Amino acid sequence: MPLTEARVTIVEDPSGYTLPESHRRYLLWSILFGFAALAVGVFQGFVQGLNYGGINIFSNLPGMRTYYQGLTLHAVLNVFVFPFAAANSWLALTVARSLGRHLNGFLLALSFWLLVAGSVLGGYSILAGKASVLYTFYPPLRAEWTFYAGAVLLVLSTWVISAAQLLALSAWKKEHRGERIPLLAFVSIATYVMWDIASMGVAIEVLGLLLPWSLNLLPGSDPLLSRALFWFTGHQIVYYWLLPLYVSWYTMIPRQVGGKLFSDTLARIAFILFIVLMPVGFHHQYVDPGISGYFKWSAGILTFAIFFPSLLTAFSVMYALEIGGRARGGKGMLGWLWHLPWGDPSVSAQVLAMITFLPGGITGLMNASVDMNRMIHNTTFVPGHFHMTVGSAVALSYFGLAYWLIPYLTGRELWGRKLAIGQSWLYFVGVLIFARGEISGGLLGMPRRTAISLINYAPLPGWKLAGALTAIGGTLMFVAAALFFVVLGMTLLTGRKTRSVIDLPFTSTVQGAAPMGNQLILDKISYWVFLSLVLVALVYGPFLLTHFPPTLSAPPFMGY
Repeated sequence: MPLTEARVTIVEDPSGYTLPESHRRYLLWSILFGFAALAVGVFQGFVQGLNYGGINIFSNLPGMRTYYQGLTLHAVLNVFVFPFAAANSWLALTVARSLGRHLNGFLLALSFWLLVAGSVLGGYSILAGKASVLYTFYPPLRAEWTFYAGAVLLVLSTWVISAAQLLALSAWKKEHRGERIPLLAFVSIATYVMWDIASMGVAIEVLGLLLPWSLNLLPGSDPLLSRALFWFTGHQIVYYWLLPLYVSWYTMIPRQVGGKLFSDTLARIAFILFIVLMPVGFHHQYVDPGISGYFKWSAGILTFAIFFPSLLTAFSVMYALEIGGRARGGKGMLGWLWHLPWGDPSVSAQVLAMITFLPGGITGLMNASVDMNRMIHNTTFVPGHFHMTVGSAVALSYFGLAYWLIPYLTGRELWGRKLAIGQSWLYFVGVLIFARGEISGGLLGMPRRTAISLINYAPLPGWKLAGALTAIGGTLMFVAAALFFVVLGMTLLTGRKTRSVIDLPFTSTVQGAAPMGNQLILDKISYWVFLSLVLVALVYGPFLLTHFPPTLSAPPFMGY
């Protein structure tokens, strides 16, 4: 059956649009800053992987006082600084380009320097051994105030970019009354709108409880309330890591493989669902006493519901890949897969990231199940799961994105294309081995967040094999990441200067945006924000009303 031609292209033709040099510089600095943070975090991840194999090198590293200091550094750099910096750069570019407008230059610069200041403050406290509180920084574990101040500045940097995007959208709407928001701009802005709402939980926690507590302005902490506020943000942050890559999967990858995006409408609905289905954090507290079943079950149901937009994404992306593969001569049920442009390092890295995301999503659903969660909650099953999401779907996709984005921003050709392809495959194999070790170990009760190379009791049956696989996989991931940084560094230093890459690889759609009718409601972002806030009030409102004022009775604990 012939396919319907697109009625509206995915992005309007921005003929004459050029990215100002100062904007290009800040976007480049931001994403490179993120990769620099990732480089340090990846080394700490390598150390963590060896730990599960029974090899202790973290205690020999200069400045490292405890295992938990290195684990905190690994987590904060890899899941806060790196994705924040990369998203701030990448989605600022997509919004500016798709609207054909410049974002506010002052806000771009302010966002970057807030990111740097936050990273310096937080990094100082961790390296000084004053904030070994892990990614979750639960009280009564208490860090020095600089750690919390750094977290505030990091979140502020994302809000500033969001404000710059919304200002640009508002100005664009005044000039294009009655027109549909270009899809690329819509999904990029929707990502930040989702994050703006989600980050309110940790903002209230840090500014209202943790920062004044660390300055001795409060008599103690309220661990239960703090955990609830943290997880209001702490799960949705996963989507703030993923959705910037969804933007690439939806709007860049189809063009790169020679396919088309199936439906403009379907893509918008997927991102709207991420905004609306916000309050899912309580499913991280299934084992917490003091929280009634109503909150846990409602969050559990919403967590399964939020899997639906990921299914929409899987369908849309696979459709585009299949169209591209068949256009290149692929036949049969899966024969088209081998005809994708695997020789393009940007494509191969992102497609491999999608493949690892499949078991990552399935294991995420297992975590959302009440009974399964109670069994695996504090085991290595959990890091096994999220290394296939943030550790692969996100990191490996950003590797692929960088293979065309860095040449775009620098005007230099990519250095070492074959090496870039090889590192993606090596990382892919490494993360699968790593996750196999962590997940199987978790099912056998192997604990996470534990200096397992130092434990003074015999491991349970199966732990040694699981730990060895974790160490082997982690080592392969580390080597692959190091090769990425070689490609990146050589491109920046020796890549041939050219401006041949002149535009982003936008895709077109088979079913474009309808210019009128019921679909116009999809662009009313304020409607979806209101609906999201109503759902938040229903799920979190009763809990918060019954827990105010907070019970500030827990004394601080600083075991470092």
